[in-house]
Amino acid sequence: MTQHIAQHKTATWFNAKGHGMTAMLIACAMLGSTAVWAVDPSVKQLRIGFQKSSINFAIAKQQKLYEKEFPNAKISWNEFPAGPQILEALAVGSLDIGVTGDTPPVYAQAANKPLYYIAYEAAKPLASAILVPKSSQLTQLSQLKGKRIALQKGSSAHYLLVQAVRKAGLQWSDIQPIWLTPADARAAFQKGAVDAWAVWDPYLASAQVEDQARILASGKGLSPNYTFYLASPDFVKQHPQAVKSIIQQVNIADKWVQAHRTETAQSIGQSTGLKPQVSQVFIDRRPRPSAAAPLTAKVIADQQQLADRFSELKIIPNSINIKQAVWTAK
Repeated sequence: MTQHIAQHKTATWFNAKGHGMTAMLIACAMLGSTAVWAVDPSVKQLRIGFQKSSINFAIAKQQKLYEKEFPNAKISWNEFPAGPQILEALAVGSLDIGVTGDTPPVYAQAANKPLYYIAYEAAKPLASAILVPKSSQLTQLSQLKGKRIALQKGSSAHYLLVQAVRKAGLQWSDIQPIWLTPADARAAFQKGAVDAWAVWDPYLASAQVEDQARILASGKGLSPNYTFYLASPDFVKQHPQAVKSIIQQVNIADKWVQAHRTETAQSIGQSTGLKPQVSQVFIDRRPRPSAAAPLTAKVIADQQQLADRFSELKIIPNSINIKQAVWTAK
């Protein structure tokens, strides 16, 4: 009986959709075979900037989701060490889409560099932290006074450190920020050339697993640590439908990640050179799910708070309005 009902429902669905499907096939034939599956056949190239922390993009790249979605386009993937470098490339027209943490777009907008926020991923405060060596005597944030702290300028770790210093009752001038890329910061940290290191995953996970680094403070209660998808305004204006499809593919990738976490860790390890244990720690720390969605009022408010804090400290030269840079699908 159940089987009969299922067959009847399938047949009813097919019959109800039959005329529409025929019309669609005829329309596709009229458009030409190369455009049948393209959401926006006018997209001739898609240049994507990503970093080691970009799990959803990494899986989309591996599974060629964008090559399938945009068969008429040349898809190029460009890896960067951190978000600031991605937004520099976006600003000079070398990228169409990029993914960064929360601080890089604030720096870029303050410098009048063109960008649109097109989506965000759920906050992940545990995926960034201030690390100290396992033998360090530092146990409280207030002890950072006078200490040398490595970090990438303009990265999400920058905001984390700003908030940590504030929570400790210190002034920004009380610490010695040492501006280094993640790779150079790791080397300095291992040599003992710095007292602490503010960083994000997977560098955070790698230092914990391989160097037995100790977390002095995570982003919990300090920084929401959002991931943002950003786009060139020119690309958005020319291909608004493609932007929607780009985000849809991110979410297809995230669904796969949530259902295949062990396989994802193995894949990320192979593509980045991370040890399996490091990849697993990194993956397990991500929210479930970590899909991309349009920015909410709360996310915009949190990001505005970051911008206002940086403006107060003169870290950026002027105040900015985050909402003005948020793209809304029509």
